[in-house]
Amino acid sequence: MTLLPILVLAAGTYAFRLAGPLLSQRMQVSARVQGLLSLSAIALLTALVATATLTSNGGFSGWARPAGVLAGAVLAWRRLPFVVVVVGAAGVTALLRMAGVG
Repeated sequence: MTLLPILVLAAGTYAFRLAGPLLSQRMQVSARVQGLLSLSAIALLTALVATATLTSNGGFSGWARPAGVLAGAVLAWRRLPFVVVVVGAAGVTALLRMAGVG
């Protein structure tokens, strides 16, 4: 029963991804539109990060999670390895929660 929707979504995803290379010769996008599309992708990802960071169960998630995300962002900005970024962000969040900073 759940296999059919999975297969339909997989086929749709494959077709959507295949459409890019197949249709790239037919449609030309101006440099301005390409720049706007890049900015919209950044805005979308920022909104997703903000929503996941600041909300939990329909309310504010507390200060520990945003502090952990901020610590991870600083570690990533310093170009540390991905594992260090993830462990550092999780560590900051865990330490703040142990200290009682929700």
